[in-house]
Amino acid sequence: MTSYIDNIALALPELFILFMACVILLVVAFAGKKEASFAYGLSQFTLAVTALLIYLGMAGESGFTFSDSYIKDPLSDILKLAICLINMVVLLYSTSYLKQRQLFKGEYYVLAIFSTLGMMVLVSAYHLVTIYLGLELMSLCLYAMVAMHRDSSIATEAAMKYFILGAIASGMLLYGMSIIYGATGSLSINIIAERVSAGDLDQTVLSFGLVFLIIGIGFKLGAVPFHMWLPDVYQGAPTAVTLFIAAAPKVAAFAMMIRLLVDGLADAHQHWQGMLIMLAVLSMIIGNVIAIAQTNLKRMLAYSTISHVGFILLGVLSATQAGYSASLFYVLVYALMSLGAFGMIILMSRNGFEAEQIEDYKGLAQRNPWFALMMMLLMFSMAGIPPLVGFYAKLTVIQSIIDIELISVAVVAVLMSVIGAFYYLRIIKVMYFDKESGQHALSAPLDMKIMFSVNVCTIFILGIFPGALLALCSGIFS
Repeated sequence: MTSYIDNIALALPELFILFMACVILLVVAFAGKKEASFAYGLSQFTLAVTALLIYLGMAGESGFTFSDSYIKDPLSDILKLAICLINMVVLLYSTSYLKQRQLFKGEYYVLAIFSTLGMMVLVSAYHLVTIYLGLELMSLCLYAMVAMHRDSSIATEAAMKYFILGAIASGMLLYGMSIIYGATGSLSINIIAERVSAGDLDQTVLSFGLVFLIIGIGFKLGAVPFHMWLPDVYQGAPTAVTLFIAAAPKVAAFAMMIRLLVDGLADAHQHWQGMLIMLAVLSMIIGNVIAIAQTNLKRMLAYSTISHVGFILLGVLSATQAGYSASLFYVLVYALMSLGAFGMIILMSRNGFEAEQIEDYKGLAQRNPWFALMMMLLMFSMAGIPPLVGFYAKLTVIQSIIDIELISVAVVAVLMSVIGAFYYLRIIKVMYFDKESGQHALSAPLDMKIMFSVNVCTIFILGIFPGALLALCSGIFS
């Protein structure tokens, strides 16, 4: 009995967030006019306590629960802690935006908490069925959040595209899982790893199943050629929802990729390595080249995300511990930068003005020199310019593929970094060298301004002292 309770305790953060999600749902149903404010406060409380539970549990032993379908290990601890902290910042950034557009409703927070639960399940899933459950819980909430602005035809169109393409991708992933089950005779990641390691499987069937798994992973990450939904959803969704989609779900999708390809199918890397090389190279090229032509900042950041996904894939395709830790470092840094970039759009916007066109930032340095400086640091970091943390993220993943002598892929990555710098530097040019566009001063609440400044200063400090986070990521895969 004691061991059973100990095993259940491994999933205590998820159990708590599930309980609180149900409480918030009831509050929204019965609290009347104040339901959104109550839901916001309870959501922040839920994420803060969940983060505390995860942090306190980090000192404990790793282990399995729920019949070995659920794992608590250093990777799950750090990613779940990151997801909770990221979503706390997302909800703080989103509140003023939602209030100004009459979207400040309890449903947003219910969906956000249930989606967070899905991300946490996905991070700890160690069974193909558990992976799928976590993925769908996360994704279905995101589809509904995109469609929240029911009066907007653009948001409705974006939600439909996201839902239909997401359903196709989930079907592909399920198909791949069923083929892997047919080849290995198990749905458990542990047993799949043992059977693949034994080497007596039909390699043709295994590689065929891997094709469909890669399609599902590529869609959830937004890699080319499964990126079609991403620019339209980023542009069409309310910016508060775009912010939610852009950060933590990418961390969860990264975890799914690690569980499937590294924990389960590492010994079959000769089958999936070539596919990931293709996805990574195409994502870096198409993401960076098409971003140059964009005039809408949200759409530009969507193509930027596609290029960043290409870099994240570089570390994983190296099939080395150094590469995995480099990708983990990159995905955490990307989430932090993405928070700042979409946070800036919300900071600049107000009722009737979305601040999503690049020309809306003309002359920002004259009106708000501090926030222009913050945006400049963000753009420099995304471009990978030293000494900001984005530089070290790109350096470590490129180093990981040089170590396995994929020199041609490394050359493409460096060239695309140089090309990508153009559209980031264009934002800085618009802010500092173009004449003012006559927009009013920032009207965002003080708590958001402070959090945004902390967000960007963290990126700057991590660039000066990247060693601690790099060592943490390296320790997880050592």
